[in-house]
Amino acid sequence: MEGRESTVGPDRRADARYDAGSDVRVDARENGSVDAREDGRRETEDERADRRWQELIQEIRVAQTGVQILLGFLLTVVFTPHFQGLEQIDKTIYLVTVVLGSLATGALIGPVAFHRLVSGRRIKPQAVAWASRLTFTGLVLLLATLTSALFLILRVATHDTYVPWLVSGVLAWYLVCWFGLPLWVRIRYTSGN
Repeated sequence: MEGRESTVGPDRRADARYDAGSDVRVDARENGSVDAREDGRRETEDERADRRWQELIQEIRVAQTGVQILLGFLLTVVFTPHFQGLEQIDKTIYLVTVVLGSLATGALIGPVAFHRLVSGRRIKPQAVAWASRLTFTGLVLLLATLTSALFLILRVATHDTYVPWLVSGVLAWYLVCWFGLPLWVRIRYTSGN
């Protein structure tokens, strides 16, 4: 499709030229940036950063809610009478779980603070990349928090020798759901991306 399009995207400031016989689009923006895309999306780097930021915020909302509720419950356990009767190993597992939950909360709230501090500096693509890294770190810490909390609860509730095996099974399930399946889909349905 050769020719020029006078409007691309909601801002209507750009001209776009299309290469004959391909999906490659070249954007000539007011700021002079050029963006050649072959994935079918017609967006500038800034538009892509805005879209990715919105997607990331939606993902963070789900994880933040879970980790904050979990941490809230964990923080109250120490004030219960039953806590004082726990063995030292269970208290240690509890402390590790609380620290992991706090670290996960910090990593998952971090992108919001990050965005607020760099907003308006024209570095949104870099901010999105760093916020994404913080979110991934938060998910890994959330995985560790959930595993540790489950281990503690089952240990205190049952005192059975099968608890580590049960927790290992649940951990394997988390790994499959959170990382294994998405990576398999990524490899299976993308070619060279």
